[in-house]
Amino acid sequence: MEEIILYGLAFFIIAFLYAAVGHGGASGYLALMAIFNFGATEIKPTALILNLMVSCLAFISFYRAKHFRSSMLWPLIITSIPFAYLGSIIPVSESFYKKLLAIVLLIAVARILFLNKSNAIRPAPKWYWLSIAGALIGLVSGMIGMGGGILLSPLLLLMGWSTQQQTAALSAVFIFLNSAAGMVGQIQKGFNLDQSIYIIILFVLSGGWIGAYIGSKKLKADQLKFILASVLIVAATKLFFVN
Repeated sequence: MEEIILYGLAFFIIAFLYAAVGHGGASGYLALMAIFNFGATEIKPTALILNLMVSCLAFISFYRAKHFRSSMLWPLIITSIPFAYLGSIIPVSESFYKKLLAIVLLIAVARILFLNKSNAIRPAPKWYWLSIAGALIGLVSGMIGMGGGILLSPLLLLMGWSTQQQTAALSAVFIFLNSAAGMVGQIQKGFNLDQSIYIIILFVLSGGWIGAYIGSKKLKADQLKFILASVLIVAATKLFFVN
């Protein structure tokens, strides 16, 4: 029981941190499940289920705070959703999956530590460029079992296409829709869940709700980003070097 509570608290922290910036937390959940030695067949569906719940909470909070801009959403999701589904059903070897997951986790670390807000907002690109970006993000996200926000947010911010809060709102709904598409693929393939999933869900919902509320009110959590980055680095190192 103590082990399950420990799991729950760790997932609570991840959900809180990610929801505060409009993310579902899949990369963080994947990191924790790698550290806690969850079964390989359990990792992707569990991450998607948790991602769906937290990204939904995040979107509701940022939408109510009037940070959502729908004009950039449709070109992204029109390609990302089918490609997320495609990625979720592509057979991937366990070795390749671990290495790919490690790379994505390191991208998340770079996003957390080194990416600053952009104050200069530029016009959004043509719809077809957004569609190409959506397809690539969706494919990788589906293969790994995440919603793609950890890849979409750096793109939007680096290019100056949206503010931090607008990026959070757009990422949240993007993550939710892609996670749903990926979950359809997992349901068709069939999956197993760890017995602790129900306890974890309670902690994740609590952390996601609190984080989304605080994030939408512009409260920063920069002092916590190094802790989150450390978790991702440990997990990525384990995936690279531990069989």
